[in-house]
Amino acid sequence: TRASRMRCGAPCARDMDWKRSLRGRLAARCAPKKTEQELKDEEMELFTKYYMEWKGGRKSGNTSYMNIPRFYYRLPAEDEILLQKLREESRAVFLQRKSRELLDNEELQNLWFLLDKHQTSPMIGEEAMINYENFLKVGEKAGPKCKQFFTAKVFAKLLHNDPYGRISIMQFFNYVMRKVWLHQTRIGLSLYDVAGQGYLRESDLENYILELIPTLPQLDGLEKSFYSFYVCTAVRKFFFFLDPLRTGKIKIQDILACSFLDDLLELRDEELSKESQETNWFSAPSALRVYGQYLNLDKDHNGMLSKEELSRYGTGTLTNIFLDRVFQECLTYDGEMDYKTYLDFVLALENRKEPAALQYIFKLLDIENKGYLNVFSLNYFFRAIQEQMKIHGQEPVSFQDVKDEIFDMVKPKDPYKISLQDLINSSQGDTVTSILIDLNGFWTYENREVLVASDNDSTADVDET
Repeated sequence: TRASRMRCGAPCARDMDWKRSLRGRLAARCAPKKTEQELKDEEMELFTKYYMEWKGGRKSGNTSYMNIPRFYYRLPAEDEILLQKLREESRAVFLQRKSRELLDNEELQNLWFLLDKHQTSPMIGEEAMINYENFLKVGEKAGPKCKQFFTAKVFAKLLHNDPYGRISIMQFFNYVMRKVWLHQTRIGLSLYDVAGQGYLRESDLENYILELIPTLPQLDGLEKSFYSFYVCTAVRKFFFFLDPLRTGKIKIQDILACSFLDDLLELRDEELSKESQETNWFSAPSALRVYGQYLNLDKDHNGMLSKEELSRYGTGTLTNIFLDRVFQECLTYDGEMDYKTYLDFVLALENRKEPAALQYIFKLLDIENKGYLNVFSLNYFFRAIQEQMKIHGQEPVSFQDVKDEIFDMVKPKDPYKISLQDLINSSQGDTVTSILIDLNGFWTYENREVLVASDNDSTADVDET
């Protein structure tokens, strides 16, 4: 019957479901297990799918996010030689293109001719002037390379107190020359930027200066055997003042902003005065002077300076306590100082008014490494001055008097602590450090009134004669 058939069919269907379920379980057990990475990939795939479905359902009128330009490009790794070479070549092509965009000598001469032709009378003494109308006319005729210089902003920068609203032709031309020189120098320095990150390492700057030497007539007399010492001397000034954190690299922008490159390129002048050479750290006489002092101090001729040898530096009146701190804090080799460390020492002591030099000396004076000088640290160093005074048969000066004078000179924010910034802000950092580390410096400070009076007397004698 129909009922019996239904009863017979029901168990058969249940039996089939049971068999299908059993087969599925067996198949799942026999199937290889997914690895942890496969599970993560599957999870990410599902997340991406559901997220995109959810995001697609949101109607947003702002589609600007689709046009955001790429702002990060990964630098090639050391083993990606082909990518590195491609990057170097592309940078070289870019710098060449930038170099071609600069005005050459012929174009500069043409610019001067146009400016002179369109000058606006009357002249101020012997100085030719130009008004804004003629200024724009010259800009139209000078060519596309000069377009950046003929703007209202540049004209306003050079406009001073002329009653006719004009600017000096010579001042404008010097402005253009300076801009061209800065761009040329930046491109020249960038060619030595191996990393291509806008800074030069010590070796990069050494290569730049070494290849610059033949173009500087004032260095013609240097022997080639001295080149390495000259380069070391020159590079050290850049790094001492422009790399205070000692990172081992300097921004090209900082090199261009400081005056050191001007001093170095001043050596192109074949008629540079003797006085200018003596005050220029990069001149041949200056470099030979510093290296000669180093050789004279090196009594045992081992190429290094011991503390005893360095004690004869200058007038030989630096205190032993200060010299101890120099050898504790500065890089030495078996307790002796090499030429590079000596250069930092010389730059600090010869430029005591400069923040970088004061930072160098402050670190030596801060014996407790607290970031400030207190009465204890001042007394610690001044005791050595008092001992030297006794040795020279002088009556030691009271520390309390000197301490009060130092705090009066510096006027620190905290009346009991002198920070580096306090020392810099006071403009008395050179005097304070001289009092604490050098007997001769202290004597000069103590007798300043007598010295000023004797200078005035000498001046009066000269005037009378």
